[in-house]
Amino acid sequence: MADEQKKIVPIDYTHREFNTIRDDLLEIAERLYPNTFRDWSEASFGALMIDAVAYVGDQLSFYLDYNVNESFLDTAYQYSNVIRHGRILGYKFQENPSSYGTVAMFILVPASSVGLGPDINYIPIVNKGAQFTSETGLNFVLTENVDFSDTSNPVVVATVDSSTGAPTYYAIKATGNVVSGFFSQEQMRIGAYQQFLRVRLSANNIAEVLSVVDSEGNEYFEVDYLAQDMVLKEIANTTYKDDNIPSILKPFLVSRKFVLERDGINTFLQFGSGKAGESNVVADPQSVAIDSFGKSYVTDITFDPTRLTRNGNFGIVPSNTTLTVTYRAINAGNSNVATGGLNAVTSTDMNFENIDSLATATVQNVINSLEVSNENPIIGDISTPSTTEVKRRIYDTFPTQNRAVTQADYESVTYRMPSKYGSIKRCSVQKDPDSQKRNLNLYVVSEDSLGKLTTTNSTIKNNLKTWLNQYRMINDTIDILDPYILNLGIEFTIKATTGADKFILLDAAVAALTSEFGNSFYIGEPFYISDVYSTLKNVPGILDVITVNLTSKTGGNYGNSSIDINANLSPDGTYLIVPANAIVEIKYPETDITGKVV
Repeated sequence: MADEQKKIVPIDYTHREFNTIRDDLLEIAERLYPNTFRDWSEASFGALMIDAVAYVGDQLSFYLDYNVNESFLDTAYQYSNVIRHGRILGYKFQENPSSYGTVAMFILVPASSVGLGPDINYIPIVNKGAQFTSETGLNFVLTENVDFSDTSNPVVVATVDSSTGAPTYYAIKATGNVVSGFFSQEQMRIGAYQQFLRVRLSANNIAEVLSVVDSEGNEYFEVDYLAQDMVLKEIANTTYKDDNIPSILKPFLVSRKFVLERDGINTFLQFGSGKAGESNVVADPQSVAIDSFGKSYVTDITFDPTRLTRNGNFGIVPSNTTLTVTYRAINAGNSNVATGGLNAVTSTDMNFENIDSLATATVQNVINSLEVSNENPIIGDISTPSTTEVKRRIYDTFPTQNRAVTQADYESVTYRMPSKYGSIKRCSVQKDPDSQKRNLNLYVVSEDSLGKLTTTNSTIKNNLKTWLNQYRMINDTIDILDPYILNLGIEFTIKATTGADKFILLDAAVAALTSEFGNSFYIGEPFYISDVYSTLKNVPGILDVITVNLTSKTGGNYGNSSIDINANLSPDGTYLIVPANAIVEIKYPETDITGKVV
């Protein structure tokens, strides 16, 4: 009985790392087996075995904690796991953002033989899909047809006859919208029928899938979810010159569909479970007629378009065929381009009226004369949001339920705009103080090619306006505005500990502040001076922080907006009050953050 009581050793389950496990094992071995093994020195075999067991225990504890933490959104750390949790809660992570912008195109058209002005027969239409290249090798694609015959296009004399002075060529300027990337195709062989087929595209950095067609000519349409049966199909408007509307959207019932899924690197096409020839796509008309309230019969021959399909197979799966996938892939690096950076024509496709009656050489000269340049920055590509930012967006997405009512709803929907339409770096929704109705001010800001804040161009704003229309409340009106970008600088004075190298210490202090404040703030977020003190005090070698001052940077490479630092400090001087329609940026940390050591 005494021996059994001797072997009862309490176990401390809070000891889970190497040192504590090793100490517990040594204590147990020395207490329970004093005569079996006595050599517990560091070089002994017994110490080797105890260290090995402690090492295994430490590893098991680590992976147990890791797996438990990654199982919940609020404690998950790994980026892919955070995205996976977000997908479960309805958040669709937008990868591979595209850059949008407007370019100016110039061509030379021969003068008319019957009078002044260009010969209208040689004025072309540049078809969408034309490809341009920037100075840094980035690819861009024209997203719309550009008609040089539009009467609003400016026309000037380019060249004149040296003897008569009569114009020989006219220069015409037109504008069009471009998006980053290039078009490509991939063919993949599909075998026998398989439920919920999932195929991977071999290309990386795919921004959008334009079309999926099998070898029999059947087209598959991208949907938001496989239960969706109705899509809006874009049809070319034949009366474009009369009403200035290039395309018409019409509802289209689809039985062949797919969902685009991404895992951070790869892109997948996820199909449903229906089999060709067996999918009952269109429901019985008797089951979709709208019932009239208060009657046991139907008198109106009207159908509910949301109930036209009662197919539980989530669409037809391709089988025993070859899929041709056309997609747009974005550039591998940052796709933002500064003003004037897009200046090379890679390939074009032009249409001429009655081209058979025109001189081939003259037509080729017009085509070869095309030049392009962007008069404004092309933006939309943003840096990847951090894990904390993604979590915040997931938390905001779940309660929105695909509608926008509150301020957080509108901001969440804005961030969720598909990346193929461009991306927003920061946004803020505020009630218009001058409006008596539900008018909202949506402030948005983007990044330029260097990762600095810049105003969002009109193309992305138009895409955002269209995107918000399907979520906003019917009585809400939204104004999309640019916030003021306030460029600040930090000046500090610190006291070094005895023996510290002042030059090394100053570099370490600047590096710590750059890491803390180099990232973008949120719109309306105050600048906490107390955080500067806290960051500097945590730098080894700094004894005390004597002074911290903020400065406003304007002119030159900075913006034109400024703020009175002293007038906008909090009463206790711990933070700078930033207006709700402004955003703070430390634009060039290497020069905007300065200090001295005493």
